Amino acid sequence: MADSSSNKRIAKNTAFLYTRMLVTFAVNLFTVRVIWQVLGVDNYGIYTLVGGIVLMFQFLNSAMISASQRFIAFELGRENVEQVKKVFSNILTVHLFLAAIVLVVGETLGLWFINTQLSIPPDRWVAANWVYQCSILSFIVTIISVPYNSSIVAHEHMKAYGYFGILDVILKLAIVFALIFIPWDKLIVYALLHLGVIVVMRVVYGIYCKRNFEECEYHYTHEKSVIGQIFAFAGWSLLGNLGFSIRSQGLNIVINLFFNVAVNAAKGIANQVSTAIYGLTSNFQMALNPQIIKRYASGEIKSMMELVFNGSKYSFFLLMLVNIPLYIACEEVLKLWLGDLAPYTVGFTRLILIMLLIDSLAGPLVTSMQAVGKIKTFQIVISIIMTSTIAIAWVWLLLDRNPYIVMYAAIITSVAGLIARLILLNGMIHFSYTEYFVRIIGRILLCVIPSYLILVVLYPLFPANFWGVCVFGIISVFINGVLVLLLGLQKSEKSKVWGLLKKFVP
Repeated sequence: MADSSSNKRIAKNTAFLYTRMLVTFAVNLFTVRVIWQVLGVDNYGIYTLVGGIVLMFQFLNSAMISASQRFIAFELGRENVEQVKKVFSNILTVHLFLAAIVLVVGETLGLWFINTQLSIPPDRWVAANWVYQCSILSFIVTIISVPYNSSIVAHEHMKAYGYFGILDVILKLAIVFALIFIPWDKLIVYALLHLGVIVVMRVVYGIYCKRNFEECEYHYTHEKSVIGQIFAFAGWSLLGNLGFSIRSQGLNIVINLFFNVAVNAAKGIANQVSTAIYGLTSNFQMALNPQIIKRYASGEIKSMMELVFNGSKYSFFLLMLVNIPLYIACEEVLKLWLGDLAPYTVGFTRLILIMLLIDSLAGPLVTSMQAVGKIKTFQIVISIIMTSTIAIAWVWLLLDRNPYIVMYAAIITSVAGLIARLILLNGMIHFSYTEYFVRIIGRILLCVIPSYLILVVLYPLFPANFWGVCVFGIISVFINGVLVLLLGLQKSEKSKVWGLLKKFVP
């Protein structure tokens, strides 16, 4: 496998994914603003809270996404077509089984929890139950879609993946316009229309995969050897993802138990910003991940680790371009975007931006461990660390009723999780800690510290209006880009960048 051709494929796929991300980001800015204004603070908080209960099951789905992408990409790396067919059908069988489990648990334990344990205004109980039922059905459809989406990623058909992502946000934009004019209960209508979009996208992905990938023709099968391998991998992944799910959605419940739905709404807006901004890294890593797995499958360990190291550093830099100026101008940006803000929205958003930068370093490390396949200890450790966020936040809140404590706890466990991943990966594939800290952490600090100091001094010079924020943002990205180029890259990396720039600059 030639590194140059695979690197070009990564770059090309990243370009498609970034086109998808930019369109998605622009549309989401508008849709979240309209939904915030149409639904209002309480309804938005209810949607975030109740939908989050369903997302507690996301640990099941996330585990199977990891397993699906890993096994399909691994067999493609070994060029074993017949085995890919077996893997796909067995994975889909497992997903159908998981969808049934979610339906049963959701309509029993989940329904009881929604109606007896949450702090929801009495006049919104009916609407909250509609949101919950739509969220359950949406999640079930999403579970069944995983093997198809994983095939697209494993085959590195990122152009199609990008187009489908754009179609998804266009449909979501359409339902926002419909929401403005439909006279019935806005919260219920939004939940129903959102479910409709997910069903449409499931059909689109299914049709594309059946037409382009021969393994995506489902035949019921449950081969014990294949399912055993999948469950062995997914079972431990499930444990780790359970920890993340508890951290993410459990903090929403903790907020609701200590405060009210208005604070949930503030956290929900911060989560929307997180989802949009993290696309800068997640799309790059999505293009990177199949190559990490395929290089390991073909025995190219040194090449794989080079990709892992560079992937961590570049992921951080891509986020840094936007996160630092957004952190500084956060209040003005959110007010321009949403108008009136719920209390704590700015603080939650800033803290999530910090957590995203830490988490961006972890993605390639996780993928490399998944490629090796020895994930039992890793998932146990990460699950314990992530789950401990709830205990830390709960005890801390008993001592100090400050809503930001939930994010302080999350940042602490993000740092602990990164350190744990480095130690565990070194036990699987030996590498130098010194090299990692010099090449990755050292270069990052050389860029982050001057970036923040320069931008925090410059920001007061710009007017606190739309054009002032836009100009500050453009200048900030330029300054960060220069800092990354001069201080963040090694000599060989700089040469490649200058070579690319010369092609575009006469």
